[in-house]
Amino acid sequence: MQKLVIFGSGKGSNARRIIEYFNQRNDIEVVALVSNKPRRGFLDISYDFRINLEIIKGEELSDPKWLAHFKMIYRPDLIVLAGFLKKIPATFIETFQGKIINLHPSLLPKFGGKGMYGSNVHDAVIASKEKYSGITIHQINEKYDEGNILFQEKVLLDNHETSESLAEKIHKLELEHLPIFIEKYLYDKK
Repeated sequence: MQKLVIFGSGKGSNARRIIEYFNQRNDIEVVALVSNKPRRGFLDISYDFRINLEIIKGEELSDPKWLAHFKMIYRPDLIVLAGFLKKIPATFIETFQGKIINLHPSLLPKFGGKGMYGSNVHDAVIASKEKYSGITIHQINEKYDEGNILFQEKVLLDNHETSESLAEKIHKLELEHLPIFIEKYLYDKK
């Protein structure tokens, strides 16, 4: 059984989609959710699927005691950052080397870095008059959005694109492709 942990800071729609995708499987299981914001979405998902939810402030990610606890309890084969807005510290990255991927709402390397999330990304894409935007799934390193790119999918921007309409397009790509990518990634690593 391969074990997944999902980190998020928002409503958790990507987390819910991943859990639903793997829910009836006996080879891949979501064993924990981690959030730095105790929002209703993650609480509901935790309750609905009976999955442990860890609420953290952020400092825990570099605390040796918390790291040892987290590693021992969950033993993740893959950690998926799906809308997690805290920077991942080097100690966490070292502990789970090669086991952390991030979902980013643009076609990296463009429109990445500190502060580039949500509508900030979409506004920047539109302001730059890009023809395409999309999603990028990449490995994590010590710098925001600069890890090895593993997967990208693009979408065409309309002439009258708004941040909201682009966000909808990007979210559809996320929901469609992230679970499938996770499945393939885990099987390719075997």
